[in-house]
Amino acid sequence: MREISAAEITKTVARLCMDANYDLPEDAMAAIRKAYAEEPSPAGREALRQIIQNDEIAAKERMAMCQDCGLAVVFAEVGQDAHVTGGDLSAAIEEGVRQGYRDGYLRKSAVRQPFTARINTKDNTPPIIHYTMVPGDHIKLTVAPKGAGSENMSALKMPPPAEGREGIIKFVVDVVDKAGSNPCPPIIVGVGIGGTFEKAAYLAKHALLRKVGEPSPDPDNAALEKDLLERINKLGIGPQGFGGRVTALAVHVESFPAHIATMAVAVNIQCHAARHKEAVL
Repeated sequence: MREISAAEITKTVARLCMDANYDLPEDAMAAIRKAYAEEPSPAGREALRQIIQNDEIAAKERMAMCQDCGLAVVFAEVGQDAHVTGGDLSAAIEEGVRQGYRDGYLRKSAVRQPFTARINTKDNTPPIIHYTMVPGDHIKLTVAPKGAGSENMSALKMPPPAEGREGIIKFVVDVVDKAGSNPCPPIIVGVGIGGTFEKAAYLAKHALLRKVGEPSPDPDNAALEKDLLERINKLGIGPQGFGGRVTALAVHVESFPAHIATMAVAVNIQCHAARHKEAVL
């Protein structure tokens, strides 16, 4: 059994909250630069140029790349032989979010009661935490701030299995088409298929953590990703909705076995600010 202090977890989460909002991951930046080189639309290219410039300034000046610093979504991979000392794991993560958003001068966007008073919690807590238990004695923490512009364009459907692959493609493309410029394209599209209602939604969000454009190791999923990306980029929405070829940088699909009578499909859209940072303790 390996001991990991709650204080170290808090310190790490605070740093990840700031780094995720300041530094776009290299894979996302490389995908945007590639889009800039390939986009034929002058308006689209200019939008991409400004996105690149914005992200470079954010990294250099250590400031948020977007005014919407998102809700703090944390994926915690916990080794079964790791033991947290000096406090509760969930409380340690929450305190890390509180400190990171305070010390990093990041916008606090969480409201306590979503359908009545909607009073800001003033520290961007509580975070949304997804736990996974794995072999080992480590704790891997991934902080993925999620902005509302892209999250609001996400959707889930429970189609009959008879709709099949083509039904999935139609649903995903329709979701992106209806979203238009709202999620600040070029976007990354996470797609979760199978399991139950909530499992599909989790898979769609988890898919956004993959290296941008890296194909799924599952050949069926990878083929679906390719077809979806081609169809989406034929919509003509383009960077920031100004028209063009690059509406999406990538489509990432994750799937899970399902009940014989269901085929849950979830779409979680990520804006060009594909923010996430991770650390292993």
